[in-house]
Amino acid sequence: MLGALASPLAHAERADRDKPLNIESDHMSYDDLKQVNIFTGNVTMTKGTILLKADRVEVTQDPEGYQYATAYYKPGGPLAYMRQKRDGLDEYIDGWGQTIYYNGKTEVATLTTQATLKRLAGGTRVLDEIHGSVITYDTYNEVYTANSGADQVNANNPNGRVRATLAPRNATGANQPGAGGASKPAAAPKGDLPPLSPSKSIGNPRE
Repeated sequence: MLGALASPLAHAERADRDKPLNIESDHMSYDDLKQVNIFTGNVTMTKGTILLKADRVEVTQDPEGYQYATAYYKPGGPLAYMRQKRDGLDEYIDGWGQTIYYNGKTEVATLTTQATLKRLAGGTRVLDEIHGSVITYDTYNEVYTANSGADQVNANNPNGRVRATLAPRNATGANQPGAGGASKPAAAPKGDLPPLSPSKSIGNPRE
């Protein structure tokens, strides 16, 4: 059973697309045959306001110069994590997944397996929260989609449906430039989550 949620947001930080890709890790290797750079151990990747953290990140580059990064979590460790600041607002988008793929040409991030996306005011207060098997996030236009799947099945969600909590846009108190607040990442998702009230418009479109 597949369900989907699609939602537009305001535009992301416009300058991110023109910023260089910077990576720090415990170890780096280069596979000349596959033309891939492999970073392992506490990897941190930044591109403007985009932040990516994972146990392992593989980076490739096409002939046009566009870069592509795939971040992997370590089983038993924290999920791969990404963050981006929203343009002109003191708000951030945080995301988690077992795998995060970032396409530097399309500027789309795909979070796969145990995927979670949060919209945060001031970097800490959760406004929106989406859970799905696969979440695709357009980091430039800030449009995202979420799909359900078997990895979402648990006692509170036996059908593995997409789950979402969405704050009213006129009641957040955070949609103003320069709003106060720290920019620490929100807490990463842990274990089975409490049941959310699914919207009637979220889930299997055939239902």
